[in-house]
Amino acid sequence: MFEYLPFSQEYVVIMLTSLLAAASFIGFAIPFLNQSEKKDRFKSIIEKRRKTLSVKMRQDLVTKTHQHSVSARDSVATFFWVQKMVGELGEKIRNRLLHAGIRNPKAPVYFLIAQIVTPFVMLAIAWYLISIAGYSYGPTIDMIALIAAVYIGYKLPELLVDNHAKKRQQEINIAFPDALDMMLICVQGGIGLEQTVSRVAEEVAEYSDVLAEELGILSAEMAMLNDRRSALQDFARRVGSGAARSFATALIQAEQYGTSIATALRVMAEELRDQRMSNAETKAASLPPKLTVPMILFFLPPLVIIVIGPASIQVSAL
Repeated sequence: MFEYLPFSQEYVVIMLTSLLAAASFIGFAIPFLNQSEKKDRFKSIIEKRRKTLSVKMRQDLVTKTHQHSVSARDSVATFFWVQKMVGELGEKIRNRLLHAGIRNPKAPVYFLIAQIVTPFVMLAIAWYLISIAGYSYGPTIDMIALIAAVYIGYKLPELLVDNHAKKRQQEINIAFPDALDMMLICVQGGIGLEQTVSRVAEEVAEYSDVLAEELGILSAEMAMLNDRRSALQDFARRVGSGAARSFATALIQAEQYGTSIATALRVMAEELRDQRMSNAETKAASLPPKLTVPMILFFLPPLVIIVIGPASIQVSAL
């Protein structure tokens, strides 16, 4: 039955080539297909933030009427409970999670639970390896291993959150100068600052969804809240990068002293672009020392084998 099928070597090569070409085309087309999904996600985040702000404003009116000092919104209530329980530590945890893009109001509680539970999990794993698996090297080394396991378990949630926040801030710093250029064009065209931030957030969503989300939330806060200064300060606190803090400070000072926003945006865009180029040059200069060890470990041994291998085979064959 299968003897008439063209299972020749040329047929297999053609099939493999066709499959690889199709996979390459799919991999090239997926980012363009995901642009609509990014915009939909961006719009959903903005709408959610606007609903949250509207609920907060209504709750603030209710609390002013009843002379209550705590909002009834779940996020503020949870945040207040965390602050009341751990004091200043709750504020630091909240800011750290916001830098990583974690906006869940219950995230600080989960973070504290993880910091409490993870050391016990790591301690149990180390105890299992030492007592049951037989990896014991003496009482002193075993005690040091147990203490190290507890310390690693305590620091592991912080390391994961800080690593995610660092990658997020790097992406924002790379895309922020281009966003400032677009803001400058809009401001010079006579568009208001709120509409400018909203328009730039929609444009930036195609290549930097992180910056688009933050600018979209900023535009929603500037449109819903009466105090533009608090919205900018919240943006700087939420993002945490140097570019965001410089942006918020420049706009606050421009509004406070009556200077031109276009001039502030132009100067800040040039400074951030120079800083981005300086960071790229620093990374390029640090690349050769970093490549020294991989070159020695992975490049020289195969080269020695390729050069000396045939000669050694010929010598051994004599």
